[in-house]
Amino acid sequence: MADFADIRDNFEFLGDWEDRYRYVIELGRSLEPLNDAERNDANKVQGCASQVWLVRDGGGDGSEAPLHFRGDSDAHIVRGLIAILLALYNGRSAPDALEIDAPAMLAGLGLDAHLSPQRSNGLKAMMARIADEAQRAVGHAS
Repeated sequence: MADFADIRDNFEFLGDWEDRYRYVIELGRSLEPLNDAERNDANKVQGCASQVWLVRDGGGDGSEAPLHFRGDSDAHIVRGLIAILLALYNGRSAPDALEIDAPAMLAGLGLDAHLSPQRSNGLKAMMARIADEAQRAVGHAS
């Protein structure tokens, strides 16, 4: 999976939004698939127009353990948005994840201006879910 800096560089390199959308979809194809049992209500992200599931894999005890998420969606573009979020968050400790200004990072890609309101709301719901998981990890370490 690409890291966020590579994704940002590729967005800058790609000239038009049609190419960028294709790239986002390509990123989604790189996601590790979820099994059927993981596509459950507990993992489903509420507030998304598409079906979205996020799974936090165990990364050890304590808030300094690296977070690792996997995700999937029934929509190609949303799978790509999940891949971008995972590139932003995976491998970071919970406190570091809580410090990320994801809306600003994603705005740097220009996504905010090129997503429908429904997709933007879904993206916000995914970011909130990741923040909740990071907050839980910090809480368990206290």
